[in-house]
Amino acid sequence: MNNISGRLNRKIELWQHVQTEEKNSIGQKKWEETKVKDVWAEVKPQTGSMLSGRTAESTLSRTTHKITVRYDSSITPGMWFMAGGQRYEILYILDPYLTGEVLEIFCEVVI
Repeated sequence: MNNISGRLNRKIELWQHVQTEEKNSIGQKKWEETKVKDVWAEVKPQTGSMLSGRTAESTLSRTTHKITVRYDSSITPGMWFMAGGQRYEILYILDPYLTGEVLEIFCEVVI
C-alpha cells in the first residue's frame, strides 16, 4: 500500500456544516454548508439496491461507494463529499492497514 498516488485519480470536494454567528428568528445560530477542501480520491461503486413497491409506483435506489484518500484525521462521519454534482454522505471511515497512510471511506449516494 506504499504508493497509492496512481489510484487517486479524481479531485473531489469535502464539505461540512459550519455554525455561523448569524442568528435566525428565534435566536439560534445558523448552520451553513461549507466546502472544506479538495482531495484526490479513488471512487468505486460498492453496492446498489432497488427499493420498489412505494406509493405511486415509485422506485428508490440505495447505492454505496468506497472512496479512498490519503490519511487525514480531520475527515469525520458528519462530513460529505461532492463529485460530479453528486453528494456522497459518509457512513463510516476505516484505516484498513492501521498505518496512517490511507483511509477507506464508505459513503451513500444522496439523491
